Formats: sequence, structure tokens, C-alpha cells
Amino acid sequence: MQIRQVKYKPVGTTPPEAYPLLKSSGRLQGRHNMQSFKRLMAATAMALSASCWAEPGISDTSITLGMSAPFSGPNSAYGEDMRQTIQSYFEQINKNGGIHGRKLQLVALDDGYETERTVANTRSLINEKNAFALLSFYGSSPTTEAMNTVFGPAKVPLVGTISGAGTLREPISANPNSRYMFHVRASYADETDLLVNQMVSLGLRNIAVFYQNDGFGKAGLEGVSAALKKHDLAPSAVGTVERNSLDVTSAVQSIAKANPQAVVMVTLYKPTAAFVRAMKRAGQNPMLMTLSPVGTEQLIQELGAEARGIGISQVVPYPWNNVTPVVRDYQKVAAKPGSYSYYGLEGYLMARTMVEGLRRTGRDLTREKLISSLESLNNTDLGGYRMNYSPNIRYGSRFVELTVIGAGGKVLR
Repeated sequence: MQIRQVKYKPVGTTPPEAYPLLKSSGRLQGRHNMQSFKRLMAATAMALSASCWAEPGISDTSITLGMSAPFSGPNSAYGEDMRQTIQSYFEQINKNGGIHGRKLQLVALDDGYETERTVANTRSLINEKNAFALLSFYGSSPTTEAMNTVFGPAKVPLVGTISGAGTLREPISANPNSRYMFHVRASYADETDLLVNQMVSLGLRNIAVFYQNDGFGKAGLEGVSAALKKHDLAPSAVGTVERNSLDVTSAVQSIAKANPQAVVMVTLYKPTAAFVRAMKRAGQNPMLMTLSPVGTEQLIQELGAEARGIGISQVVPYPWNNVTPVVRDYQKVAAKPGSYSYYGLEGYLMARTMVEGLRRTGRDLTREKLISSLESLNNTDLGGYRMNYSPNIRYGSRFVELTVIGAGGKVLR
């Protein structure tokens, strides 16, 4: 069989004279492909860069921090004082370039000093407001519940809360959620030790306790009882008031029966003022002592001249002092120039601690790196106020001093 070889010419075969044009077109197509490739690589690089800030609340230009405190109700003065100071301080930081080029943004939610609202706010701050970290909470029961059910399990650090309760100070080995709570103030045990030692040194033995019926008040009662036990004493009487209530009738009746030489009041300023007035109407004039959360300036404003003689333990330096460097720094950013307060200074110290942690972390921010940076604040001096953290320590400060309200509402040291 003879096989014939057939030459196949496909339809539309390019004639030889068109080859130069084809080569030119190929170069154009190649350049186009290269440009597309470069654009793809640039987009990929941007995506990879964005992934570096995958942590919630972190962008190339900002850091979002969340706060929950009372901005309404009988305790709104506390939250407002802290928030205004923190915002003023953040404005100062932002005007000077922020933290490694990022501006600080504060998202503050009102909880009315109610536990359920604090827990809901914490969830919202983390899940909806995308807070990178939390700052300046308020209250023992609210913060304890938020720590154990929300920000602890979510591994989001909180710097500072107005509470000295032991429920927030459990060892990390006993409660892993404690790892994410960085305290800035001393404990109620530290405060009650100072108060009880002072009273006992004056020869007082008949000491009663008036306390708020919640985590704050119970922690204070435990602190007073433990401090008294060191002197072989116990509270001679106790009386309670419910949170956000001014009904002190039952408490006054219970305590007046003991005719105490002194009363430690573990309450906030409004029920404290109501108790002081009711005790005087009952013919009782014991030495009166209270803890730092009472709000010194608020109590003076509420009681007026009747506040004279009340002793108050304080956990931050004297805010009217122009000698202590950190106090001078606070005074420069106080919400109202010349109007200084213990709560304002404490809010400032919380914010200073957070800023120091963020600065130490550097540009590559993650929550875990922030925690490590905060843990490196071992015996760190903020300017007359020392912070002390470590991988196993979250106490922050043990500073406590005693003040007394003098004539004209002047706070004496």
C-alpha cells in the first residue's frame, strides 16, 4: 500500500510577512501581563499588611480601647470624672503623634453601676465595637462578672477598675481569667488594714461596719473583719444598704444599738451621706471612716460641713500636690483646670499604664504582646507612683494613705 504524505495548512495561518507584527504584539501582551502581575502582587502585599493588623480595634492609624462605667444614675459623677480625664489625656497623646503613629480612640459605654449592663457592655465592646483592649471599669461585682464570663474567656486585657475586691485578685493558677485583669490600685485589704490599725492605735475597740450589700461592700467587710482579727477583735455591729439605694434606716438601727466608738463605711457617697445624717439624728457621733471608692470630692459636696472629721483611705497620691511628677502631669490634662480629684487622678493613672504598655509593645500590636509588655512593668515608676506586674502578679500598686476632711471641705493628709 502506498501512503501519501499530505501537507496540512490550518485555516487562517499567518503569512510570513505578518511575523514582525505578531512579535510586536507579543511584547505588548507581555508588558500587559507584567503590569497585571505587579498589580496582583501589590494587592497581595496590601492584604498581607492588613493581616498584620488582624487584631480587632487595630488599624494602620488607630487603636480602639473600650470602657464601661456609670455615666448615669446616682454614681455617674465617678464615671464622668474618669472618662473626661482619659479623653483629655488621649487628646494630648494624639496631638503628639499617637502611639507609634496610631491615634487612641476611646469607646465608653454607660452601665449605671449595674452588673448585667456591665457584662452586656463588655460583650458589645469586644464583639461589636471591636475594642482592642479594655480600660477603666467600675465596681467589684460588675467587673468580677465581666472578667469571668466575657473578657477573661475572650483573652482581652483590662487595665484598671475601681475595685479592691479579692474576687478580682485570685491567683492566676486558681482562676485563669485573672490573667487579663491588670489592677492599678491597692486592694480593700490594704485599705482596711490602714484604717483599722489607725483606730486601734487610738484605743478604739468597739468598731462597727456599714457596708453595701454587694461585692464591693462584702469585700470591705471581709477586709475590716480580717484586720480586726489581727487585734483579737471583731465588728461590734453591722448594717447594710442595697446598691443604688439610700434606705439606711435598718442599718442605723442595728449599728446604733452597739453605741460604737467608730464605724467603717464601705459605701459610696450618697448612701454614706444618708448614713452620716441618720446616725446624727439618732444621737450617735462615732469616729467615721470610709474607703477610697466613696469619692472624696463627691462626699464633701453632698455633706457640706457635716463631712468634717470623716477619715478616708486613698489609693492614689494627693491630687492637689504640685510636687509629685505624675500629679503635675495629671493636672495638665484634668478635665477642668484647677478642679482636681482622686477619681480623675486614678483614671489618669489607668490610662498612663495602658499607654506605657502600648508603647513598649511597639508597632506590631497584638493582645498577647500587650499582655507581655504590661507584665514587664516591674517596679516601674510613673513619676511618684510605682506599678508592679509580672507574669504572675497583677496587683499594680500597694499605695495607701489616710486623709481627713477638715474645715471648709479641705482634704487633709
